[in-house]
Amino acid sequence: RAFATAPAPSSRVAPPSPSSDRATTSRARRASASASRITTTTMASASTPPGAAPPASSSYSGHVPGFRARVAECNEITPADVATYTPLVVAGVEVGLMQRAFADALVAHGDGVFAMEEGKEDADASSPSSSSRSTIVTLDADATMTADARTAVVAPVMTSLRDAGVIEGWRDELFPVNAGYGSENLLLVERAAASLLGIRAYGVHVNGYVVMPDGSKELWVARRAKNKQTFPGKLDHVVAGGLPANMPPGTCVVKECEEEASMPPELAKNAKPVGVVTYNQNYNGCCKRDVLFCYDVELPEDFVPVPADGEVEGFERYTMERAMRTISQTTEFKTNCCVVIIDFFVRHGFVAPEEPRYAELVKSLRS
Repeated sequence: RAFATAPAPSSRVAPPSPSSDRATTSRARRASASASRITTTTMASASTPPGAAPPASSSYSGHVPGFRARVAECNEITPADVATYTPLVVAGVEVGLMQRAFADALVAHGDGVFAMEEGKEDADASSPSSSSRSTIVTLDADATMTADARTAVVAPVMTSLRDAGVIEGWRDELFPVNAGYGSENLLLVERAAASLLGIRAYGVHVNGYVVMPDGSKELWVARRAKNKQTFPGKLDHVVAGGLPANMPPGTCVVKECEEEASMPPELAKNAKPVGVVTYNQNYNGCCKRDVLFCYDVELPEDFVPVPADGEVEGFERYTMERAMRTISQTTEFKTNCCVVIIDFFVRHGFVAPEEPRYAELVKSLRS
């Protein structure tokens, strides 16, 4: 089985190398990869490619209960839970759901920027609208500021919360705050605050697979570095990453492919968008509401991803049987990766409609 690893990480993170060294290494890696790689193929459709043996559904059966459990683990927040969070309302638009303790800290550190207001109490405690909660936190309640102005006044508040130890894992990366993807950005905030604010966070996840000579498919799997601040040591996609503000998903895919797996742009550009996965996850008590843009990319059999940015220990190619068994029977994979890969199994015909509760599984992936 193809396998690639990075040097074992030390207990301390090494300082970044100079930009010139990084550029030289990146160019050398791309040149070496291009010299040894055969012509890349375009991604196969979800149906069986011409000349390939169709998956034998019976050999992949029995995993639906485990798959449904993994999807449920990513959707732990119920409507009743939503009612316990404090809404964040920016310029009259509800954009976040916060734990009350964080809402109090946000207002305390952002005096004059954020304000706590009493809302109209609604009899239906399970309603997710801001008017159903008695307390909300507002920013620019009169909607008189520009998005840039809101970003500027909120930035020092986030820094203050970081210095106080309230926000951890600072990334120096800005995420958009909006009512939904494609809607107007109301401001930009530090990525590490996204789950605490309960805002919609966006990302890209790439299923990198290989069609073997006998028509079977195998999936490249990454092992996250043990010094990662989130989900250390978990199994992951060959490539995945957060979507920064003002960056198109397709551009982000190409960037992440090169940074995480040393995948050259000419190969990464073959990645095809195949859908969106959303979920409401309980993440350390926060309401983590993510939107993941999913991509499939068929990779040449001789391509071996190489860790490039220190976030991955190594890569291994899994047979579909092994990947399905690992996801259905263990929690080795990062939770949200399970949902995206299960969707891959469904789209590529590895889960048959004849299996009990198939329709419920598919519905849980689409709703």
